[in-house]
Amino acid sequence: MLRFFRIDNGLIRDLGVPAEEQKSRLSEAHWIDAVEPDEQERTILQSLLRTDLPEYDDVEEIEASARCFVDQAGIHVHSLFITQSEGRHDTVSVAFILQKTCLITIREEELADFRLIRMRARRNQVEARNPAELLVMILEQKVENHADGLEDLHRQLEEVSHLVLEDEEAELDEAITQLARLEDSNGKTRLCLMDTQRDISFLIRNLKGEPKLSDTQREIMHDIETLMSHTTFLFDKINFLMDSTQGFINIEQNQIIKTFSIAAVVFLPPTLIASIYGMNFEYMPELKWLLGYPSAIGLMIMAGIAPYWFFKRKGWL
Repeated sequence: MLRFFRIDNGLIRDLGVPAEEQKSRLSEAHWIDAVEPDEQERTILQSLLRTDLPEYDDVEEIEASARCFVDQAGIHVHSLFITQSEGRHDTVSVAFILQKTCLITIREEELADFRLIRMRARRNQVEARNPAELLVMILEQKVENHADGLEDLHRQLEEVSHLVLEDEEAELDEAITQLARLEDSNGKTRLCLMDTQRDISFLIRNLKGEPKLSDTQREIMHDIETLMSHTTFLFDKINFLMDSTQGFINIEQNQIIKTFSIAAVVFLPPTLIASIYGMNFEYMPELKWLLGYPSAIGLMIMAGIAPYWFFKRKGWL
């Protein structure tokens, strides 16, 4: 799917170009957003770029030279974005190709960041004077969304913290599952921030001559550094809660083992007495004793009470 946008008086507007008119109206667009383009749409974009479009495997390359470079088609930036499915976060690479008069974005799936930009564009809330400023604005919006995501992660972590440290009836196995999910989301957010930091650093070197744009990029770099520190704090807290949860689980398991151990010691003397008088020898002194049975029962009860009383006095129960 191709979406065409134009910059009019400093605002981004959706042109709403139908599929049959896309090739003839390429020159009108200042931003072309391609989501899972088919072969026909890729051919249209290649006619604009006069070169092959990057394949998805190329966009996923992690080397700096493969993610940020300049060629005859323009400035290329491949940036990681966060997506969420089935309650878990994942990363998707978006290819940006910046030319003098047009910005092209290529991605394999829909992203919340771009849906937000389209919604704001329909309300005339997206400002940009040229494609370069639009690119920086998209990356700025991405960082803002990461900040919101980290705030949400921190809120969820506070809930897990209350569950682990204050709720005596909490299911600690469920807490470990939640902590593992939060750690994964925090790690992927940090990865996207590091990738954006590299992208902005590359753009600062290649987008010169616009002081306002340079100031915006430096502000984004400062925001990223602040958010990176916050992800480190979240990692530390997650690790602390994970260690605490495992410690509480170990304490519960030790308590269970302790209970079984004490029960075994309490029942050991009565079992010994029962074993002695359960032997089938012909000559046993108490075999024909009238009070033998109640005496044996009483002895077993006393033998069980004695170690229980001892453990209770020591405070082990």
